[in-house]
This record gives sequence, structure tokens and C-alpha cells, in this order.
Amino acid sequence: MPTIDLGAPPPTRRHAPGTLPALPRRITVTLPELCLVAERAGGAPLPFEVSDPTTADATGLGGRLGVSPAAVDAEAYAAARSALHDPQSSLSRRGLLVDTVLDEGLLGAVGLLAKADVAVDLDVRAGTSRVVAWHRQRGGAVASLATADGLVYEIAWFASDQWAGELARVARLPEDVALRSSVVPDRADLPYELLDAAVEAGRTGRSDLLSVLVSDLSVITVLTALTSESQGRLRAMVADVSGDDTSVVGVVSWVLLADGWRALRPRRADGVDRVVVDRVEPADLARELAPVLAEVKR
Repeated sequence: MPTIDLGAPPPTRRHAPGTLPALPRRITVTLPELCLVAERAGGAPLPFEVSDPTTADATGLGGRLGVSPAAVDAEAYAAARSALHDPQSSLSRRGLLVDTVLDEGLLGAVGLLAKADVAVDLDVRAGTSRVVAWHRQRGGAVASLATADGLVYEIAWFASDQWAGELARVARLPEDVALRSSVVPDRADLPYELLDAAVEAGRTGRSDLLSVLVSDLSVITVLTALTSESQGRLRAMVADVSGDDTSVVGVVSWVLLADGWRALRPRRADGVDRVVVDRVEPADLARELAPVLAEVKR
């Protein structure tokens, strides 16, 4: 999961305006600071809608990513948001705004977030934690933005060859998620309809119906565990944003079981839709996304 670095940012290397330095850099900004940087970057649009703090989805992280936990209490969110420091003063104190000149790297990162060729939107829930992240890539550079509460954001920029490591950070489990052994094997291949029915049976508290759907006790055990052990999920959506219209290319889905992540990979065999449930680690996320990203670059 993305971490927040509250330390002072390192000195900015001089580079051409609007471009990103080669070395990775991460900066923590508040929502008002982020909005101010976007405004100074020629009114660059952010990858999410900045909503009225009194609305039901006050954080602006809803929509296709789902409802944010912070949106549950709009009043508390509005109070926390109003307590944030004036963005111009806080950016100046941190050396990111000198006179009227903003840090060039920060401006370049926000510019890349607004105008990229490839977009990867990630939504990760693990235990009681939730992080949403937006990664944008163009040429040899990537910019990312991540938040856990809609108030404080981590913005980072780095070379494309460092993207795999940054994706792994998003999938890293928080320390408060306890892992234990799982009855689900490292690899399972199940019919989609059976898996879907098992999830619905678990959701409605009718796991007893599984014995009607399948007679193999070992399969029933796996199906039951896929529901009962679930303690989180990861969803990564890849889109082509190089043109005027956004075109979604594909989605990668993981589920967090008792002992860690499992990838859910659809396939079709003998006319039957199936799902392969494979054990994966955070470092595998880039490899999971690679075939989908390749589709964008065709």
C-alpha cells in the first residue's frame, strides 16, 4: 500500500519545464495544495472529481471506484477538509512554491496525470484500509497519485522502467492485516457459473446450497473458503487515454484470502467459461497488467 512521506522534499534538479526528472520522487500534498498545483499547471484536470465537501460522496472517490469510507460521514470530512492549511502558504513553507514559481517537477507530474497515453486506476481494499491510486504513463515517464482518505495525497513521478516497483507498493498489505493458513490451494480452476453461485450463496448466508450444486467435498471446501476467507480485493482498470475518448482495455482482479492475494483469471475451455484462482504476490501485479498494457500500445 502507498506510504506517506512527511519529510521535506529533496532539492529539485533543474530540468526542462514541464518534464519529469529521471530519479523517482514522492511528495505528500493536501487536497487544497493539489488543486492549487493543478490550477497553476494551466488548469490541468485531476483524475477524480473534486466534490462539494458536504455531498454524500464528499471525497470525490466514488463512481466507478465505489464509495469511499470517508464519504460515510460527510460532516466529519468537511470539518477535516476546512481545517487544512492555506495551500499557498503551506507549499511556500515546504519550498515547493518560491515567490510565484511552483516546483517544476510537481508541475510536470500533474501535467502528465492530465495528459497521458495510458491510464491505470487501482482500488485496493485490505482489512479496514482502502487506497485508490491513479497511474498515468506517456513515453518513458509515469506519474502516480494515491490517497487513503481523500484529504492527503501522495504524488510521485518516475521513469517507466521503475513502474513495476511502484505498482507493487500499491498491492503491499498494511501491517494490521493478519495472515494465516488457507484451505484454498495455490492454484484452482473452477467453472465461472459455479464460482458465481458460491459467492452469491455465501453473500446470502445459504452456503448449504453448495452441496446441491456440486458433490465433490474438496471443491465445496474451496468454494466456501473463497467467500469466508475473503478480507479484501484489488481491482486495476487499464484504459487508453491517448485520444479524445477514454477506451477501457481490460481489468485485473485479485482477492485477498487468509494467506494473501489470489489472482482471478478468466478463461474459456470447451465452450465453458472458467476462472483460474492463482496465488500471487504484490510484485506480480506488473506482470499481471503487462498483457493488458500491451493491448493499449498496439
